Amino acid sequence: MKNIVLIGMPGSGKSTVGILLAKAMGYDFVDIDLVIQHREGALLQELLDTRGTAAFLDAEEAAVCSVQCRGSIIAPGGSAICRTKAAEHLRSLGPVVYLKTPLEELERRICNLSSRGIAMEPGQTLADVMAFRAPLYDKYADLVVDCPVGQTPDQTVLLVMEQLRSAQLESIPSPRGTGGPDRHSRSEQ
Repeated sequence: MKNIVLIGMPGSGKSTVGILLAKAMGYDFVDIDLVIQHREGALLQELLDTRGTAAFLDAEEAAVCSVQCRGSIIAPGGSAICRTKAAEHLRSLGPVVYLKTPLEELERRICNLSSRGIAMEPGQTLADVMAFRAPLYDKYADLVVDCPVGQTPDQTVLLVMEQLRSAQLESIPSPRGTGGPDRHSRSEQ
């Protein structure tokens, strides 16, 4: 049983969807942000404030590369794809699913931009970060699941499971008690 890795911008729902997906599939859940905090003995924002973005990315890369597991949903931080070694390690762990969320939805969800622990340089906006990272998410993703405004985490979970099943990247159980995903919010590949 492989892992499934969820990538995407901060606020895209990696942790929320990851926990729900893990429950639906009987997998474990690994939050790389928590691995970083445990390894470094500090909160993400503290690391950024005291060490800077480059050192934070180094710590994130080391944390990502330390993860060795099977049968887990893995949710790395949004910046994990900024370092090639970390991104390649994530790909080695199992299929990578990009939760592609529009900027307007990310801005609505993130109300604590300055304290959330997002790797960004002073003066950068969320739009700047997204412009830099979006091509990297596309590069490292095996599948892309669109997460439009108004889509619930449960709907996203169903779409992720459907795409994994369609791509035959993992043995995915059929969701029980649902009519399946709304066909109008179907994701692109």
